[in-house]
Order: sequence, then C-alpha cells, then structure tokens
Amino acid sequence: MRQMTGLNELREQGRMTMTWIEQEHGWVAAPEEILKALSKDGFEECKREMTTSRRDRRPAGGVWQGVDTRTGSVASAIWVDRPAWDEAVVFIAIDGESLGDCSVLSLERDP
Repeated sequence: MRQMTGLNELREQGRMTMTWIEQEHGWVAAPEEILKALSKDGFEECKREMTTSRRDRRPAGGVWQGVDTRTGSVASAIWVDRPAWDEAVVFIAIDGESLGDCSVLSLERDP
C-alpha cells in the first residue's frame, strides 16, 4: 500500500487548501494544487481539458487524468468553478473510486 502523501498534505493543511463540502460532495480547492499533489503522488498527466462558459468564454471548469506507470492506477480530477467562491469544487477519483472526506488517501492494487 502506498500513501497519497501529496493529497494528504493538502488535506491536513486545513484552512481552504483542500476542504470537504458535504452538500457539494466534493472538495473546495484550487485545481492546480490538487493536480500538483496528484503529480507528486506519482500520476503523470495524460489528459487535461478546460471548459468555458458560452456567455463570456471564461473558464467554467475542467478535467484532468493521470496514470501512475508503476502501478497502473488512474487518477481523475473534475472541477467546477463557482463565480462567488475563490476556489473551485473538485471531484477526485482514483481507479474509479471517489475520494471523499472519510476516504483513506492511499492506493492499494490487487496483486
């Protein structure tokens, strides 16, 4: 089992670095910080796309996927920008399993 040290560090910092919001079922965080943490945890970016609003063409959110070539694990992050908030709501999954507030941030692969 390998710990997700980058994500754990963000989560343990508290403040608004990475905070679980139950009613959103997602993390309030800066997407770039999440992506850096996933990269630190061994995931190499293989896809990144940004979405824009049709009205003003501002970024409305995005999607990122990375693969850990050592383990074959896949990480996904999807974020939605909220105009009234400083940070986005980010949804994170590792190998298709959502990482929520009570999730243990570690990776374990079947042999």
